[in-house]
Amino acid sequence: MGTLHSEAARDHLWMHFTRHSVFEDRSEGGAGHSVPIITRGEGHKIWDDRGNEYIDGLAGLFVVQVGHGREELAETAARQAKELAFFPLWSYAHPRAIELAERLAAGAPGDLNRVFFTTGGGEAVETAWKLAKQYYKLTGKPTKHKVISRNVAYHGTPQGALSITGIPAAKEMFEPLVPGAFKVPNTNHYRAPEHLREDEKAFGRWAADRIAEAIEFEGPDTVAAVFLEPVQNSGGCFPPPPGYFERVREICDAYDVLLVSDEVICSFGRIGSMFACDDFNYVPDIITCAKGMTSGYSPIGAMIASDRLFEPFKQGTTFFPHGYTFGGHPVSAAVAMANLDIFEREGLNQHVKDNAPKFRDTLERLLDLPIVGDVRGAGYFYGIELVKDKTTRETFNDDEAERLLRGYLSKALFDAGLYCRADDRGDPVIQLAPPLIIGQPEFDDIESRLRSVLKDAEKHL
Repeated sequence: MGTLHSEAARDHLWMHFTRHSVFEDRSEGGAGHSVPIITRGEGHKIWDDRGNEYIDGLAGLFVVQVGHGREELAETAARQAKELAFFPLWSYAHPRAIELAERLAAGAPGDLNRVFFTTGGGEAVETAWKLAKQYYKLTGKPTKHKVISRNVAYHGTPQGALSITGIPAAKEMFEPLVPGAFKVPNTNHYRAPEHLREDEKAFGRWAADRIAEAIEFEGPDTVAAVFLEPVQNSGGCFPPPPGYFERVREICDAYDVLLVSDEVICSFGRIGSMFACDDFNYVPDIITCAKGMTSGYSPIGAMIASDRLFEPFKQGTTFFPHGYTFGGHPVSAAVAMANLDIFEREGLNQHVKDNAPKFRDTLERLLDLPIVGDVRGAGYFYGIELVKDKTTRETFNDDEAERLLRGYLSKALFDAGLYCRADDRGDPVIQLAPPLIIGQPEFDDIESRLRSVLKDAEKHL
């Protein structure tokens, strides 16, 4: 069955963000790779169609917080599908969406009490930008439509979210995109300007002030929102320096600009708290979230907005002309509720807070390898930056990065039984975001597999 599946995948399945050329050599004895096929998951492990076992070091795609194979989530989905499989939220409601909205609002900080459901993260980001534009039109500031985000940050693939994304290579094929998106420096302290490397707080102040500068430069009466991840994913897990978000909040308030906390990855325990803005002590105007809300057992996303942003929609004929067929899907909403029950019952948020320092310490052992320049991140979300020269922090050129990441690391890590991500959207990094259920024995296992692969990495340059 494996070969048949692999051929069908090659011939009919168009995979996401995937170079298909590697599967295409059809000659007799040709060297084309077969498509890797994952067939089963249990806890923090996954298995392929050949029976090989792997650690799921990325929780699928920063998603499977409670681990694979949770029967109660499958049973919840089946039960809900029997009762009400589908109904849209277009002028109607259904019980599961109501319960989940209430629960998310209760868990969100400040007055973020209005929940608009989507089917994923990119749609939640799209929704937030559309709301920001309409909100300012309704409140007498119709020229406020621009957004500011960070260099190398990833915010999704729809045309609006892609404009907010700060990765040129992800965008150039689809330009022109939605106009009005501007970029500022990110919080990569390892690559900070030299005079700021010794003082994290000064670096944070510098990075936040670039946002004020961009708002000034574009004109405060034209800027609607700033989109920031609590810990920036792309580029390899950049946590915010101390004081950064406090300063950003001040800037947004001073210029009447909405602060959007894009927590598609960082919410639901990935950093520790249910919402990562609580981990870093700031209250945004909007949270976008998705992935971990159901631990991936069914797709759902949400934009959670403050009461202030909903105010203009309470009057007259005003409404938000926006929505998705599958937004707040009854099965997904039921699964989300059951997933959040597991979080509470098993104390997963506290488990992450207690164990994150141990995870970091374990990964920092890798700093004795000449190729490992930096280990950074927060919670259960870390990036390991690879360098050519530790002293100068010199990175690899494009050819070397290609040979290192695609030519060697991705396959070698997988062969070592570790599914994670070797990423080149900034400088070369390996990213880890395992299910939130693991502890020290699994941290040690991940570290030793990484070590065995990274020890040999230099030979492949």
